[in-house]
Amino acid sequence: KRFGSQGQQKSFLVAMRLAQLSFIEEATGVKPILLLDDIFDKIDEKRVEALMKRVTNGTFGQVFITDTHLGRIPDMFAVTGADVQVFQVQQGEVIPQIADA
Repeated sequence: KRFGSQGQQKSFLVAMRLAQLSFIEEATGVKPILLLDDIFDKIDEKRVEALMKRVTNGTFGQVFITDTHLGRIPDMFAVTGADVQVFQVQQGEVIPQIADA
């Protein structure tokens, strides 16, 4: 933790996790599920865009991303052209969000 900004450190940790998941797939033949919790914190938009492209390239099984800003995830995935489903949790209820046409 002595080197790099918080964003650089978080980017490094994400890269390490993605490498681990790639290794798991190669070793088992099973595409892993990827969970990214509050991934947008401390990572700049350019790196987030690159990450979204990486996680939508078919390497992973399902990808779950949590965020506190409802519109940010569809916006980030829009640059990839990926088909995504967004759900919002309100007072313990899971509500599917309808994509803008």
